[in-house]
Amino acid sequence: MKKEEAKKRIKKLRETINHHRYLYHVLNKQEISDAALDSLKHELYSLEQQFSDLITPDSPTQRVGGLPLKEFKKVQHSAPMLSIEDVFNEKELEDWQKHIKRIDPGAGLEYFLEYKIDGFAVTLIYENGVFVTGATRGNGLIGEDVTQNLKTIDSIPLRLNPRGDFPNKEIKEKVDSLIRQGRLEIRGEVYMDKKDFERIKGDYSNPRNLAAGSIRQLNPKLAASRPLKFLAYDMVTDIKTRKHSQEHEVFPVLGFKTDSGKIVSKSSDIVDFWNETARKRESLPFMIDGIVVVINDNELFRRLGVAGKSPRGIRAFKFSPKQATTRILDIRVQIGRTGAVTPVAYLEPVAVEGVTITRATLHNEDEIKRLGVKIGDTVIVERAGDVIPAVSKVIKELRTGKEREFRFPKICPGCNVKLVRPEGEAVWRCPDPDCPSRKKEILYHFVSKKAFDMRGLGPKIIERLIDENLISQPPDFFELKEGDLLPLERFAEKSANKLVQSIEASKNIPLSRFIYSLGIRHVGEELAMSLADYFGSIDALRRAREEELRRVPDVGEKVAQSICEWFRKKTNQELIDDLLKRGVHIISPLKRQTRLGNKKFVLTGSLDSLTRSDAEKKIRFLGGHSSDSVSKETDYLVAGKDPGSKLEKARKLGVKVISEKEFLEMIK
Repeated sequence: MKKEEAKKRIKKLRETINHHRYLYHVLNKQEISDAALDSLKHELYSLEQQFSDLITPDSPTQRVGGLPLKEFKKVQHSAPMLSIEDVFNEKELEDWQKHIKRIDPGAGLEYFLEYKIDGFAVTLIYENGVFVTGATRGNGLIGEDVTQNLKTIDSIPLRLNPRGDFPNKEIKEKVDSLIRQGRLEIRGEVYMDKKDFERIKGDYSNPRNLAAGSIRQLNPKLAASRPLKFLAYDMVTDIKTRKHSQEHEVFPVLGFKTDSGKIVSKSSDIVDFWNETARKRESLPFMIDGIVVVINDNELFRRLGVAGKSPRGIRAFKFSPKQATTRILDIRVQIGRTGAVTPVAYLEPVAVEGVTITRATLHNEDEIKRLGVKIGDTVIVERAGDVIPAVSKVIKELRTGKEREFRFPKICPGCNVKLVRPEGEAVWRCPDPDCPSRKKEILYHFVSKKAFDMRGLGPKIIERLIDENLISQPPDFFELKEGDLLPLERFAEKSANKLVQSIEASKNIPLSRFIYSLGIRHVGEELAMSLADYFGSIDALRRAREEELRRVPDVGEKVAQSICEWFRKKTNQELIDDLLKRGVHIISPLKRQTRLGNKKFVLTGSLDSLTRSDAEKKIRFLGGHSSDSVSKETDYLVAGKDPGSKLEKARKLGVKVISEKEFLEMIK
């Protein structure tokens, strides 16, 4: 990015971040998620690091929080309550470590690792051992006096009464002296456990917002009515601790809950702890959004000083967010195998949940109008699990005037046939069954893992085979020989032989996967299994009438019509005959047992004895049903190692939770 362009982008980012920070910190409103705001701040920080002469004192990267509310008395902090700069990946972590080494080449680096709990930062001041003042971060220099609200939290001691052993005699003597006559200042997070949040959340979107809302209001009775907790993480008072980890040893002696943390000296240990924490994140009782990595040597930490809003000796190693902000470079449409026309946003690459996203669906024409999205817009993209990334919001405040409207096409870009939008549907479709774009998607679907599983046949190879006139219909795959492949670029004798063997092996296919491979509209993997179980052969399914199809579980009138229409077409009947002539052998399903009696199962966590896929197949074979989500209709939740949020939801709904051992007994 050129400097002039960066200057304009930085200006827009600052205005937008300040707008959303004001909404959140002063008006107690929130229009975008914390993850999206973090993403904007991270982009601003990165640009300012690239063009350091554009950094100004009033930039959001040079300040910490919002203005204190007028209703509260102001409290000046004895030392600034600074924020922690974020890193999101191993490279950024490594860059930070190199920066420290440049500042202090002789430093021997030891790190203290702890959870980055998603709470609300406060500071507690004790005079002569008695809690006298509690304040919010505010703008980092001046906070809000919320003493009476904080006094309602049981985990905050009103008087310090040391119990247990201090790290050493010197620290004990210093603390004892300050408790008798002096000042101690403890900083930490007010938070709420996830189970308590689910019980009382009301209009709040997450536990952090509820904790903040409970503290930043004028009625202590309201704070007292909510199960808030406090976790200590820093001691402002100098009590001669050589290591930051020693402060965490002092906290429990003084009566504060803290994170015992972990001391490491290697980058690989930091990454391992980060990965391990990410795996068990959902099973923790409270919300975290990463880990904190702090230089354990307090003297080195002080020498490193402060840059902008953050001490140089500490970083928050954040988990990849489920949301992030990026810009739309272009919008194009894709034609699916059923003719559905889907607009797709091409994005500046951005990491979401550990995956680099370059494209996101815009669903349909109506969704584009609802979002008001334009090419060049800054948008929020989100991803949940294996769901295709989607654009969820446009940040219109960042518009420059150069954004372009996207006009939905009326003609199919693949075959130039006029698109149609069936009555009652939101999707435009290409009606031409010979459309080249549709044919490609049919071929991609046919060879996919859930269909014929022809390993080694990706989109690029399929496109090359089409260009060379070697394939045009699914049966053509079974005509390919090594001699056809060897002249093609990148195909050596070994790889050509391997691909032909993969195609040959795929000829033996279970009926359910064969049905799925046909690409019948509305027939996904689960329904293909139900159809295979009910009819038992492809011939029986070919002859089925609508009334018979509707007897199959999950087949309604619309789906039954779609299946019948597909089989009524002569070209589709010929397709099946051609596949059988080329040696495809359809394996009839084993007769399903009824031992599990239509019970509904949900799996969470990892299983030791079998893969999740095998467990789901076993459930279906024994007459049960497998689902990805917990609901009131779920009969059993199978909890493996490191179960996720499904466990908490199951308990809340009263769903029976069973162990892997109990599950194995049921399916034995």
